Amino acid sequence: MIQYADIIVDLQAGDTGKGKVAHSLLKRKKQYTHVVRYNGGGNAGHTIYHKNKKVVTHFIPCGVLYGLKSIIGPGCVVNPKKLFNEIEELEKLGIKVRKNLLIDKRVHIITDKHLEEDGNETKIGTTKQGIGPVYRDKYDRNGLRAENEPLLSEFLFDIYSLHIDGTNKILFEGAQGFELDIDWGDYPYVTSSHCTAGSAILNGIPPQKIRKTYGVAKVYRTYVGAKEFETPSIVFDEIRELGKEYGATTGRKRQINWLDIDMLIQSININGVTDLIFNKLDILEDVDEYKFFLKGMLYSFDRSKDFQNKIEDLIWDNCESIVNIKFSRTPYEI
Repeated sequence: MIQYADIIVDLQAGDTGKGKVAHSLLKRKKQYTHVVRYNGGGNAGHTIYHKNKKVVTHFIPCGVLYGLKSIIGPGCVVNPKKLFNEIEELEKLGIKVRKNLLIDKRVHIITDKHLEEDGNETKIGTTKQGIGPVYRDKYDRNGLRAENEPLLSEFLFDIYSLHIDGTNKILFEGAQGFELDIDWGDYPYVTSSHCTAGSAILNGIPPQKIRKTYGVAKVYRTYVGAKEFETPSIVFDEIRELGKEYGATTGRKRQINWLDIDMLIQSININGVTDLIFNKLDILEDVDEYKFFLKGMLYSFDRSKDFQNKIEDLIWDNCESIVNIKFSRTPYEI
């Protein structure tokens, strides 16, 4: 059986720095043998600085940066053409992708039909990557799986084989975030996959093998999509520029708002987060404004430390799974 598995889950609406957390964890030698992407497709993007080079991934788990076996799990969907473009870009940087990339045979394939259909979507504000249509066809039992796509034959793999070797140590990296989850998000302004830690379990790992769940949030919230999320404010414009809040996949500007403590507590509890990581504290310190919503009321603090202390108190009082809380500045390191 598998020795253990850790999960990285986004506690907000994506773009919290999950890829940077994964990258930092993987620096610890021999802590993991495999990295598994457990949901979503090309609608997600991880921006990572590896050996002083900017790397952006959409499909490929960041384990390839460290020469680890990196699996696109059965909860994911793949566009073969864009996948091969990503492989080519990474290999130009000297990263050995083909040697380490594996694709579970159950992964569903994004076709031209899915892209064409999604290209006409206007209600939700999707990334136009064919995600909704391919997941619909999957659950309609009318989809094309990787095992039937000749282009992907060199990478085909059965994730159940991880159970054969009892020394396997797995890091699960997720896409999007809790506030975009198909069930728990602000429906219908959601993605089409499960973005919670439970989605990792759906990729073939027994619950009792989960060791840690790393929950990642920013000290403010961001969102990309069609709904109105941001109240126009000069400070939000400043945060957007300082935090480089533009989508890795589409380049669209992210809407900004203050941290919602009630939503965060719900997300932590549902995902069973053990290690909570807040990113981009330095951005609020640069604009020198510290605010969050609690029970519909907006609270303001004069100092960064007071802001952090109050958040910690609320989390410790309301989230029994929490073991560690860390506030991080850019660049991120655990």
